[in-house]
This record gives sequence, structure tokens and C-alpha cells, in this order.
Amino acid sequence: MSKKEWLQPAIALVLAAVILLGASLALGPVAQKNRQEELQSLLGELLPGAQSFTQEEYTGDDEIISAVYKAENGYVIETVTSGYAGDITMLVGVYSDGTIASLVVRDMRETNGLGLKALSDVDFLSQFLWNGTTLTVGENVDALTGATVTSKAVAKAVNAASAYVTGADIGSSATEWGG
Repeated sequence: MSKKEWLQPAIALVLAAVILLGASLALGPVAQKNRQEELQSLLGELLPGAQSFTQEEYTGDDEIISAVYKAENGYVIETVTSGYAGDITMLVGVYSDGTIASLVVRDMRETNGLGLKALSDVDFLSQFLWNGTTLTVGENVDALTGATVTSKAVAKAVNAASAYVTGADIGSSATEWGG
């Protein structure tokens, strides 16, 4: 193969890489803006009545709390707990009085047909809409059949979110009586 024969494909490959890099750099801010708008919309759905959210730094001791979003009527707490097959990432909307407004599982890799039901089982998820009582699987929460570990992980996430808002998490700045 002569120098001319391989030079054209190499130039085309470099040109394609430059075009892709340019497109990525140009679209990166748009993608970031879209992710932020999606998150703000989801936060608003999780905490009805909230108009805007600001992310606060979490400095408490609860290792499962990964992000805190404050609104005028409460908080949305992002948690990451260990499930049966991996981490479970959730967002939990909590009103200022500790009442759970709503929750959504954002990411999980639990067993199909068992723990994966935590994504959409209305009867299971509705148990977590509560008024401040600590939730315990087997006592006041019915576990998903065959998915006790997943059920406990969801309960742990909801309890941590409520503890942050009510001040039971002593590292919380959510309330004046929280520390």
C-alpha cells in the first residue's frame, strides 16, 4: 500500500473525529441543561407545592444520603442503599414536618420478577407514604415476596430521608432542632 492509498482514509478518520468532538462540545451544555430541567421537573413532582429547589451540601453521617434538594415546603433526598443485586438509587420527597410526600426508584438492578417489582408495585410503594413513624419490614411494612433485602433497602432509604428532615439525623441542618 502506497503512502497515497492510506493517507486519504487517515485524513477522513481524523476529520470525522474532529467533527464528532466539535458536536460533543457544542451539544454538551444543551444536554446538561436538559438534565437539570428534567431533575427540577421530577423534584417538583416528588414534592407537590414546591416552586423551586436548591441543592444543599450534605455533611451528615448517614452514608446513604447522596444529595439534598431544599424547597420552601420540604426536601427531596437522594439516597443510595445496597440491595440484593447492587445499589438502589432513590429520590424521596419529604415535607418539612417529616411526612413522606412521594418516592421514586431511579436506578436498581434487582432480580427480575422479585426485587425489580420495587420500581412499580403500587401496593408496596404506597406503604412508605407515612407520617413520621420509623418503618420496619415485617412490622409496619410488608416486604415484596421473595425480595426482603430489596424491601429493607427501600425502607432504609425512606427512614434516612425522614430522619434528615425531622432532625433525627444529627448532622442535619434541615431544622433548628436537628443538631
